[in-house]
Amino acid sequence: MFIVNPMPEQIAPDLVAELEKCEVATIGHVLHSGFVDPDIRAVLPGKRVAGTAVTLRIPHADSTLLHYLTAYVRPGDVVVIERCGDARHACWGGVITNAMKMAGVTAGVIDGPATDFSEIVRVDMPMWCRGPSPITTKLLGLEGALNVPVNVGGQTVSPGDAVLCDESGVVVLKPAEAPAVAARAIAMQEAEVVLLSRLAAGEKLPDISGARAMVEAKLLSA
Repeated sequence: MFIVNPMPEQIAPDLVAELEKCEVATIGHVLHSGFVDPDIRAVLPGKRVAGTAVTLRIPHADSTLLHYLTAYVRPGDVVVIERCGDARHACWGGVITNAMKMAGVTAGVIDGPATDFSEIVRVDMPMWCRGPSPITTKLLGLEGALNVPVNVGGQTVSPGDAVLCDESGVVVLKPAEAPAVAARAIAMQEAEVVLLSRLAAGEKLPDISGARAMVEAKLLSA
């Protein structure tokens, strides 16, 4: 059977802009949860995008609901797909890439493989997945669920969540929590610029970070 729920409210454009200033790895200094399995990796290098999670669960070889979704996605959506452990069938290929790009979709995040990577590169469609597979899904018309909570890379993603993706990985945030996380990450990145200038001026990292004092205090106490 198919479950089709309404499209989620999109997160505000100004929040998207703030999130896209943040490196996922910087948020890794702030949080320990919300990150998908690092084996879900970027196909295109150098991309950092944020948007609203539109969630999809499509088990086994049936991609009917993914085709259906292409008529309803909006600019700014990130399509997040649970594959229920199927590591064999690629649900996302060249036609889906083009349809999603034409609709303004920001990115795809798949807990499974994709295919037609050359088309993903040609169209410049940001994509995170578990790698390529030549074996594709089919239009079987069996089942799937749209805009339900899904599990992608060990992370629960709900429709309407904020998703940030870059070359370091993917992090999922609740929209109410995302502004504070973004502000803290941006402040850390600005502080890092100052730190790098101090290193360039000749200071040593353990003196700036306090690591030298910690180690030498332990050595003295021993």
